[in-house]
Amino acid sequence: MITVEPPATSGRRLRWALSDTFVIAGRSFSQLRAQPGQIAAELVAPVIMTILFGYVFGSAISLPGGGDYRDYLMPGIFMQVMALSAVAAATSVAEDMAHGIIDRFRAQPIARMAVLAGRSLADMSKDWLSLATMSVCGLLIAGWRPQGTPLGTLAGFALLALFGYAMVWLGTYIGLLVKSGAQADAATFGWLFPMTFLANAFVPLEGLPGWLRAIADWNPMSAVVSAARMLFGNPGSAAASWPLQHPVTASLCWSLLIIAVFAPLAVRRYRTAAPR
Repeated sequence: MITVEPPATSGRRLRWALSDTFVIAGRSFSQLRAQPGQIAAELVAPVIMTILFGYVFGSAISLPGGGDYRDYLMPGIFMQVMALSAVAAATSVAEDMAHGIIDRFRAQPIARMAVLAGRSLADMSKDWLSLATMSVCGLLIAGWRPQGTPLGTLAGFALLALFGYAMVWLGTYIGLLVKSGAQADAATFGWLFPMTFLANAFVPLEGLPGWLRAIADWNPMSAVVSAARMLFGNPGSAAASWPLQHPVTASLCWSLLIIAVFAPLAVRRYRTAAPR
């Protein structure tokens, strides 16, 4: 058996790690090409969600401060898509673990961080595709329009992408903890989906009981939605708590905190997880 030692200098180690990261990301993209049904599902789902929420819910909901409900809604749907990226990340990692793919990677002369970083890069790229598809659906189907500046609109999408990247790391860590894709799906979707509704994504928070509104106000998803609405220039709702009064700062803090916590945890778990 030939053992390949990592490069000795820090610069070469960095180039080695980056090269491995892009190789792993390329593997994930090649899997997508072999599964066109998954791509089709990711493209069709935004259309269904836009029609369901925009027209079914929109016909029965009016905003307390006025404004078009669909303009209020679309940033919430964007956030939900980014949040649920954790489910796909957890499921794919758990399935690779169950099939022994991760164990084979660990037996190869690959930079330890590269496997998870490459997967997260590929998942982030898929998030961008979903976000772009959802934006087109909002423009063409729901009549959503960003009312802010072009720079503000780009900042809003960047903030959503950062949150999606943070959720990918959360899902990656969960996927390394469980034993199968089904368990990963249950361990993420089972609480993430309700959390997207316990936020200001689809309805204003003014009607919630005090204790429940406090939870919704400090839900990181509420900050992300409020920040996106502010940057897009879309209608929002009353802000009673610090995260919703300073949503851009709060969103950045929440996203960076999630990455800072779960990326190291995922790498540590990857190094120590027992073969399955």
